[in-house]
Amino acid sequence: MSAETPDYRDTVFLPQTDFPMRAGLPAREPDWLARWERIGIYDRLRERAGDRKPFILHDGPPYANGNLHIGHALNKVLKDFITRSQQMMGRDSRYVPGWDCHGLPIEWKIEEQYRAKGQDKDAVDVVEFRRQCRRFADEWIDIQRQEFKRLGVTGKWEDPYLTMNFHAEAVIAAEFMKLLMNGSLYQGSKPVMWSPVEKTALAEAEVEYHDKESDTIWVRFPVLNGEEAGLGACDVVIWTTTPWTIPSNKGVVYGADYSYGLYEVTDRPEECWASIGDRYLLADKLAEGVLAKARLEPGMYRRIGDVNAETLAGLRLAHPLAGVEGGEGEWDAPRDFRAAPFVTDEEGTGFVHCAPSHGMEEFEMYRDAGMLAEVITYNVLEDGSYRADLPLFGGKQILRPNGKEGNANRAVIEALIASGKLLARGKIKHSYPHSWRSKAPLIYRNTAQWFAAIDKALDDGMGEHGDTIRARALASIDQLVKWTPQSGRNRIHAMVENRPDWVLSRQRAWGVPLTCFIRKSTMPTDDDFLLRNQTVNDRIVEAFEAEGADVWYQDGFKARMLDGIADPADYDQVMDVLDVWFDSGSTHAFVIRDREDGSPDGIADLYLEGTDQHRGWFQSSLLQACATKGRAPYRGVLTHGFTLDAKGMKMSKSLGNTIVPAEVVKQYGADILRLWVAQVDYTADSRIGPEILKGTADSYRRLRNTLRFMLGNLAGFDEDEKLPLAEMPELEQWVLHRLAQLDHAVRGGYNAYDFQGVFQKLFQFCTVDLSSFYFDIRKDALYCDAPGSNRRRAARTVLDILFHRLVTWLAPILPFTTEDVWLSRFPSEDDSVHLHDFPDTSADWLNEPLALKWEQVRRARRVVTAALEIRRSDKTIGASLEAAPIVHVEDAEMLTALKSVNFADICIVSDLSLTADPIPNDAFRMTEISGIGAVFELAEGGKCQRCWKILPDVGSHRHPGVCARCDAVLGDD
Repeated sequence: MSAETPDYRDTVFLPQTDFPMRAGLPAREPDWLARWERIGIYDRLRERAGDRKPFILHDGPPYANGNLHIGHALNKVLKDFITRSQQMMGRDSRYVPGWDCHGLPIEWKIEEQYRAKGQDKDAVDVVEFRRQCRRFADEWIDIQRQEFKRLGVTGKWEDPYLTMNFHAEAVIAAEFMKLLMNGSLYQGSKPVMWSPVEKTALAEAEVEYHDKESDTIWVRFPVLNGEEAGLGACDVVIWTTTPWTIPSNKGVVYGADYSYGLYEVTDRPEECWASIGDRYLLADKLAEGVLAKARLEPGMYRRIGDVNAETLAGLRLAHPLAGVEGGEGEWDAPRDFRAAPFVTDEEGTGFVHCAPSHGMEEFEMYRDAGMLAEVITYNVLEDGSYRADLPLFGGKQILRPNGKEGNANRAVIEALIASGKLLARGKIKHSYPHSWRSKAPLIYRNTAQWFAAIDKALDDGMGEHGDTIRARALASIDQLVKWTPQSGRNRIHAMVENRPDWVLSRQRAWGVPLTCFIRKSTMPTDDDFLLRNQTVNDRIVEAFEAEGADVWYQDGFKARMLDGIADPADYDQVMDVLDVWFDSGSTHAFVIRDREDGSPDGIADLYLEGTDQHRGWFQSSLLQACATKGRAPYRGVLTHGFTLDAKGMKMSKSLGNTIVPAEVVKQYGADILRLWVAQVDYTADSRIGPEILKGTADSYRRLRNTLRFMLGNLAGFDEDEKLPLAEMPELEQWVLHRLAQLDHAVRGGYNAYDFQGVFQKLFQFCTVDLSSFYFDIRKDALYCDAPGSNRRRAARTVLDILFHRLVTWLAPILPFTTEDVWLSRFPSEDDSVHLHDFPDTSADWLNEPLALKWEQVRRARRVVTAALEIRRSDKTIGASLEAAPIVHVEDAEMLTALKSVNFADICIVSDLSLTADPIPNDAFRMTEISGIGAVFELAEGGKCQRCWKILPDVGSHRHPGVCARCDAVLGDD
């Protein structure tokens, strides 16, 4: 600018906004949280709901015993996306957060405190112990509540549901007593997953599988009548990975359809437990492998005959410890020997040893044969040790209290060696059940437990979807519930179709008790074994409502409940507590059904948890509700995967690869963490790490710049400035067409819970359609056109329309940032973007012919801008406004389209020529866009000192150094 040329910078309408370029989210987000709480957004939305249709996302309760991990953050943020988006699409979206408060994890923590002090937990009054558990849960609920709120999750945080609240405990008891009354509750003795460390039964949902190295042994069971059967002295060989079950053996089974042979040892190596002349019965398919384990090579044995099913059926076996010194006759009786359908010839020996107290298949076989009384043993106590009076092994431990291997396996193996009945031994690494709480291995153990029978016909008047719990559950899965993704249906259907009865009882202290009374001197199979009286049930519920479940343990409670109904001396009070999955499975009753902010029909629109909950909360809720209300408690189930580190590995403190939500929030802000959730395909396992978060932060920065551009260029905009659609240039009409398309896509995406799709469409629109195209083109008009020009008014009208849609569409994902943006434009003491819905979008904006035309315009623009980029790179020009290219267009329709718009402005050049002449050889072309070539030319004329275009008329107007357009804008100043 020469000394004679005025400075026109103050005449340009540059963006004006206080919205900062740097977000400062970690420091600023807490202020927004405080503001939302102060103005009571959640409650205000409920108060003004009017006739909106409720949307209930029922919260799967996290466990109140530790700080949040990244999986918690993924889960709660996904829920928040849903509740916020459903609200902004016109529903009354209610979200009541909750916590699972009872159960072993908390009880275990309190016991650890006792152990650390050298105190005996069993010496503490049970009510006092339960109070300590309650206080522990309360402390963690407060911590987790603040951590969840810091993530921007909206909900009824001041009044959550807790499974340990008195009303919740009363309802859980009432729901349990529905099983008591409808006949599905029974006490049975069968093998269940048992934790010796925690001294309680576990349900499948409380079990996780980890690799474990186990002893494996091949054991000889002598055939007692081999001579009679024409086999001579011989042994049936079995294989097991649980040597500790051998003392409880009651039989051996075989496969009726397999080929078996009699194998004789003819030679042996020096170190071998086999002897020359030994004869072994083995499945032919497995024989070579078994004998190799016994260190017998081919040539050291021979097959001397077939053994058919008829011969096998006539054999009688002895226990390998029969007649052993010190055995006191414990194992001297012959063992049962029969065919069984669960025997395979894929591994082992073709024979399976049966300890029905420690295996479900054997248990069911002998139950169906009416032989349980003959084969059930009680050799293993609750702590995983053998009963003290068991010969040879009394007091030996399967597991030590710390969960490590005990001395039982070694003792059994040594006894088998001493008796000469061990053929081979080894080790195997296999997937083995562990407690998900203590992480210790589990055993199958026969104990008396309380079960819900899921195949018993219920006469409860709720048979619309089936008469049994299983039938109702399967019908609900297929007919009443939408599964997202659909694979969730297959997963839970297979689990429910094949699952056993539900083990309801736990031998612990912290939980809702099994509120029932059993008649003394009766058997579980007797009709009067359980006291079924509705008046007693009502008394229990009333007492729990007033005093909580602790009252069950107070002296005199039994007499108080049975007063005037039954003699308390005739009944025992059950002291087991309910499986915590029954607690959480009952939440639909005391949250969705009972709360004022619940659902009129007591059914949630959506349950959302991780894929592991198909065997956990989804299933326990399904079974519980099918037992007590006849159908599933939800209409939809959405599942997400797990969180992994950036390399795809499971997060572990020992590996040092954990990502803690609080640390991410401290470094980047909650909106960055939320944006990461929106960017991942949550239906699969999701990776997160420092580099991934840096990429997320970059995406956020680009979005923020888009929003800041709109804010800056809307300064001073009011209703009088708006232009109707018909008066807008085609470019603005095209933007509105894209908005109409996006409105449909965004709403559809949010309704389908496709947050990745919503974000990708919005991000692509903001960065490609707006920042790199529309904003880039319209900067000139916004900065340099007269305030009253149609082009500038149209652009600002579209920016206003864009603002309202983009800010609200992004609000469920980026609640803090969009609030900041909204209030930067509309300052208010009590307004919030989260009090607004998505704006309605007119279908009149859709214009497919215009969109097709502008697709051609954009394709042609790509050729021109690419040609100019080459000239910018080689320093021929410094800016595109220095160019005046000649554009050769072969297609007549495209040429007509380009001539109908101001293509020079669209390409951001000072001048541009369009021609149908053949494309010169030296023209720039793009292989993917045929029929268009650009020839570079420099713009002629002077550079306007206001808009920087190079035009021939610059310097010929009233105002020195400007073009005609800028001269007119400057007027008479």
